[in-house]
Amino acid sequence: MKVTALFIAASVASASAFVPSTGKVSVPSTQLNESLFKKIADMDLWAPVADSNDYGARGKKKIATGKLTERSYVPSGLTKAQYEKIREEADKKKAANYQRNVAKAGVFIDYTDFYRKRGTDVNGNWMKLPNLGHRMAKTKYDWSGEKQDAPVWTGVKAAAASAKKAAPKKK
Repeated sequence: MKVTALFIAASVASASAFVPSTGKVSVPSTQLNESLFKKIADMDLWAPVADSNDYGARGKKKIATGKLTERSYVPSGLTKAQYEKIREEADKKKAANYQRNVAKAGVFIDYTDFYRKRGTDVNGNWMKLPNLGHRMAKTKYDWSGEKQDAPVWTGVKAAAASAKKAAPKKK
C-alpha cells in the first residue's frame, strides 16, 4: 500500500509539472513582434533621393575624382600636371559616354510597327526569307564576296567611290 501511495503521489507530481499555471508570471516573451525580414524590407534605403534608382540619376550625384596632392601617386615619366590632364580627359570621356547612354534610355521599337514592317500580320512569306523576318546586325565586312573600293562600315558606297576616282581632276 505504501508503494501504491508513493506511485500515485509521483504520478500527480509529474503530471502537475505540465499543467499551465493559472497565475500571472512576469516572464519576458521571446516572441518577435516584427520579423527581421519585415524590418529590412520596410527600410527605405533610397529615402534621401527619390529617383536615385532611375537611369541617369548618377549625373545628379556629386561624384568627382579626387584631387592630386603632394603625396599622391603620379606615374613615373609624367608630371603632376600631365597626370591631372589625363585624369580630367578620362572623366570627361566617361561622363560623355554616360550621357550618350542616358539619351538612349527608354527608347524602344514599337512592336506593332516592327510586326507590320516584317509582314507577319498579312501572310507567312516572311518565313521564306533567309533571315526569317529578323532584323540583322550590321557587320564590319561585306560577306557577299563582291569587291568593294571602300569598307562597308565607312558608309561609302562602292559606286560612289569608283565615280569619284573616274571623275577628271580639276587643275
